[in-house]
Amino acid sequence: MRGNDKAFSFRILIIFLSLGVYGCAPDSSEPMAIPEPTEWITLIDGTEGLDNFNRVGDANWTGEFASIRATEGSGASWLVTKDSYSDFVIRVEFWASDDSNSGIYMRCQNPEVITDRDCYEANIYDQRPDPSYGTGGIVHRAAVSEPAPTVGDNWNVYRITAYGDRLIAELNNEVTADVSDSELSEGPIGLQWAAGELRFRKVEIARL
Repeated sequence: MRGNDKAFSFRILIIFLSLGVYGCAPDSSEPMAIPEPTEWITLIDGTEGLDNFNRVGDANWTGEFASIRATEGSGASWLVTKDSYSDFVIRVEFWASDDSNSGIYMRCQNPEVITDRDCYEANIYDQRPDPSYGTGGIVHRAAVSEPAPTVGDNWNVYRITAYGDRLIAELNNEVTADVSDSELSEGPIGLQWAAGELRFRKVEIARL
């Protein structure tokens, strides 16, 4: 083999080996795979479950109509879990009147002072003045995907995943928000009543 042919063949070999090494390397820009939940804990099941929460605010939470229900209070109120959660999936079956204002608050930093700045809030608010963070959105973090969903006067299912800095909100089997945000890493979960009628029929959570 002539010298030029040897040099050309060597370059081809180097390129081939490089593709084999680097072409198979994992893409660090891809998000981490989220594990499947395995052990579910039931927080609300029909009229049962109020004992699993601390109350913040004075909403009239009661067990009735096969759910935990609230219709009035002097201001925004929450049912706050007694445990803190970091990585988890929460599944919430809820009914909300058309004029309701509610949300699922996660990784809250102060369990006695709940805000949508110190928690991640997956919103339930069809009539929010700024609809970009209405029902299906994560307030201040991820605008809801268009077309914005509405949930008023129907039973619905929220499934929210928090894993590392990834937050995914799914409403009635449709992804409505998907964002990476590392500000809040752990904290309790709050179920909000702020207006209208809210019913929570089933709430389950699984740590990841």
